[in-house]
Amino acid sequence: MQTLTRLQEARSLDPVSDRLQAAVTKAIRPQRLRDLLQGIWLGHPLHPVLVQVPVSAFLSAAVLDLIPGRRRAATTLIALGTGAAAPAIVAGWLDWSQMTRDRRRVGLVHAAANAVAVGLYAASLAARLNGRDARGRVLSYAGLSAAGLGAYLGGHLSFAQGAGTNQAVPEIARIPADWTAVGSLASLPDRKPTVRTVGNVPVLLYRTDDQVCALIERCGHETGPLGEGDIVGEGRDACVVCPWHGSTFRLADGAVVHGPAASDQPTVPTRVRDGMVELRQP
Repeated sequence: MQTLTRLQEARSLDPVSDRLQAAVTKAIRPQRLRDLLQGIWLGHPLHPVLVQVPVSAFLSAAVLDLIPGRRRAATTLIALGTGAAAPAIVAGWLDWSQMTRDRRRVGLVHAAANAVAVGLYAASLAARLNGRDARGRVLSYAGLSAAGLGAYLGGHLSFAQGAGTNQAVPEIARIPADWTAVGSLASLPDRKPTVRTVGNVPVLLYRTDDQVCALIERCGHETGPLGEGDIVGEGRDACVVCPWHGSTFRLADGAVVHGPAASDQPTVPTRVRDGMVELRQP
């Protein structure tokens, strides 16, 4: 763990990280492509899903290499895994480019380990196709070792550093379980965002006539202040845009419309009673 802590704090990686971040952002510009690669349509990041194909293929090939007479099947799986790595890499780089610096430092080494792994598997495939099976097996097991390191760092990014998780979800548990008043309906401006605190949790309120919807105010992507974001669209399609990274959420139900956030923004139930707006935990 000390090694990972030092890696998270390795500011010497920042110049390379910053240049790569700028390059990725410039290379992947169309919003529809970004939404596709970030998994908006899926409800969570796409990269972990795409990774399953090469990982499964490489692990299966490693098992088949231990069984006599399975050379062709192992070679086919390595070819599949090497080819399937490409879309996973693209989606991964896009997710990485939207992370905080400490996460990008770990992500940089994660990507390097996986690049070494794919290179070793590509070399293994070439050796196998040229009839050098023993060399191909050695290279593939070396590739599996590098991929294992990459997977370990990827797990650290997700579970220890919270990369790719919805960081607004824990706030829901801090909302009072019982209906709690946050102000009068008349005090809320019509069709303008307002931030109120309930249970020490900032909540974004948006009033439309006598209806009020509420979202956790801190963006689930990187906790950006949605209360400072712009409102786009009208009626049921009105959305709030995070001022930090541009994640866009529909105010009526918290649905994510554009990334980099890949999952919906948590909503808070509301009601108007005796002219007072009340909230409670879902």
